[in-house]
Amino acid sequence: MSLNAKLEVLSYDEAEAALRAPEDVSRSRTLVVFAGTDLAMSDRVKELLKEAQAQIGRAAAAAKFKGKSGSSLEILAPVGVLASRLLLIGVAAGNCDESDKPAKFDDYLSLGGQTASKLGQGAAAVVLFDLPEAPSEPAAAAAQFALGGWLRAYKFDQYKTKKKDEEKDGPVEIKLGVADAESAKSLVAEAGSTAEAVILARTLVNEPANVLSPTEFARRASELMKLGVEVEILDEKAMAELGMRALLGVGQGSDNESRLVVLRWNGGEAGAAPIAFVGKGVVFDTGGISIKPAASMEDMKGDMAGAAAVTGALYAIAARKAKANVVGVLGIVENMPGGKAQRPGDIVKSMSGQTIEVINTDAEGRLVLADALTYVIEKHKPVAIVDLATLTGAILVALGQEYAGLFSNDDELSERLTKAGTATGEKLWRFPMGPSYDRLIDSKFADMKNTGGRHGGSITAAQFLARFVGKTPWAHLDIAGTGMGSPASDINQSWGSGFGVRLLDRLVKDCYEG
Repeated sequence: MSLNAKLEVLSYDEAEAALRAPEDVSRSRTLVVFAGTDLAMSDRVKELLKEAQAQIGRAAAAAKFKGKSGSSLEILAPVGVLASRLLLIGVAAGNCDESDKPAKFDDYLSLGGQTASKLGQGAAAVVLFDLPEAPSEPAAAAAQFALGGWLRAYKFDQYKTKKKDEEKDGPVEIKLGVADAESAKSLVAEAGSTAEAVILARTLVNEPANVLSPTEFARRASELMKLGVEVEILDEKAMAELGMRALLGVGQGSDNESRLVVLRWNGGEAGAAPIAFVGKGVVFDTGGISIKPAASMEDMKGDMAGAAAVTGALYAIAARKAKANVVGVLGIVENMPGGKAQRPGDIVKSMSGQTIEVINTDAEGRLVLADALTYVIEKHKPVAIVDLATLTGAILVALGQEYAGLFSNDDELSERLTKAGTATGEKLWRFPMGPSYDRLIDSKFADMKNTGGRHGGSITAAQFLARFVGKTPWAHLDIAGTGMGSPASDINQSWGSGFGVRLLDRLVKDCYEG
C-alpha cells in the first residue's frame, strides 16, 4: 500500500538546516511548531521564533489562540522565519483531576492527524517535534505522531475522474525533526507499516462490491505472500468436502463463488500453537431471501470489515516480523437472493456436525463464522481465537460508534483485548453471556436456529458462535458500529475505518510474542 504523505526523520539540527535551505518557489514551505498554555514553547522553538514573537502574540490575541489541544494558529510570511507559513498546533491538555493540575498531553496519534489536516494536500513542511513538555518516550511519541498523520492523509478517491485543484497536488512531504533521530527512525518505519496495514483494510472496506468479489478479495489477501505470509485459498469444492454447508449456504444464491482464505505467519517458535483471528467477509449483503430495505443497502459493501481487519492485522504483524505464530481465516461470500438461494426454514449441517435452522437469511454472518471457527480449531488448534464481524445492527443501538462489542468465554483474553483497545483507541465494551441467552437460539427442528429474536440480538448472535468454539479461549468482536460508516475523526476521514488492525497487532505484541 502507498502512503499519501512522505516523511523523513531528522535530528533537530538537520531539521533547522532543512529550514534554512532555499525554498522551492513552486511549492511554499510550512514550519510547524507546538504551543501549550498561553503560547508556552520549548526553549529551542522560542529561540527559532524570537524575531516573530511579537507577530505571534498579535496573531494569537486576534484569533484567541491559547494553545488548547485541537486548536491551531496560522501565520503567513512570519518575521525572521525561513518559511512562507508558520503553523502553531496547540498541545495544552487541560485539567485532569480534582486537584486542578494540568494534565500532561499524550495524544500524539491525534496530534499527527490534526497536523496533517492543517497542512493540506501537497504541502511541504518542516515539523519541529519539540513540545513544551517533552514526551516521556520521545521516539515512540514521534512514531505515533507520524502514524496519525499518515492515517489522516488517506483518501479513497481512485474512482473520481474529476478532482478539485487542491486534490491534484500530490502527497504531503514532511521533514520531522526529533530529539533522538536514530531511535525514532526504526519506530517511525514500523508506524509506516502499521499505516499501510490500516490503509489496506480501509481500502478493502471502501471498494464497491462489483470490484471486490470473493475471488478478488482472496487475490488481494494472497498478496501478503510478499511479506512471508503463507496463504491457502479453499474453493467451494474444497469447502464442500470439509462439510462447510453453513458457509456455503450463505453464498449459494450468488453467481460469485465463495472462498475461505487462510493466512499464516510463522514468526514464533516452530510448532507452537498460534493465536487465531477469524473475519467475516460478506462482500455484499442483500439479506438474501429475507431481503433488506432498499434504503442504505449500498452500505452493505462494508459487511466484510471483519475480514478486512484480519487481513490488515496479518499485514502489520508480518511487516514488523513479529515473533509470534498467527493464523487468520477469512470467510468470504456474497449473500444474494436467487433461484438457488437458501430459504427461511432451511436446515443446514455445519462443519462441526451441528445442524442449524435458518430462520432469517439476513443473519448470515454467524453461519459463515461457524464453519470458519470450526476449521481453525480443527486444523490449527490455536491457543485462543478472536473473531471480528459486522454482525448485528443491535450493537449500534447499544454502543453507537464509539466502542465495539466484546463477547467472550475467557476473562484473561477479554482483559488483554480491552487493554489493547485502550492503548490503540480502538475501544471495546464487554457484554454478558450465559445459559438464559443461549436457550433463545434452541430450535424445534435442528440443534439451533440462527436468530434468537429481537431482544438481546448481539448477545444471542455471540451465543450462536460460542456453540462452535468449545473450550478454546475465544472472543467475538461485533464491529458493526466501528468498522464501516465511520464518523470523521482526527485520524480518519474515510468511510472505512480499518478498525481492529491496530488492536489485533497490539494484542499480539503485548501478549503473544516470544
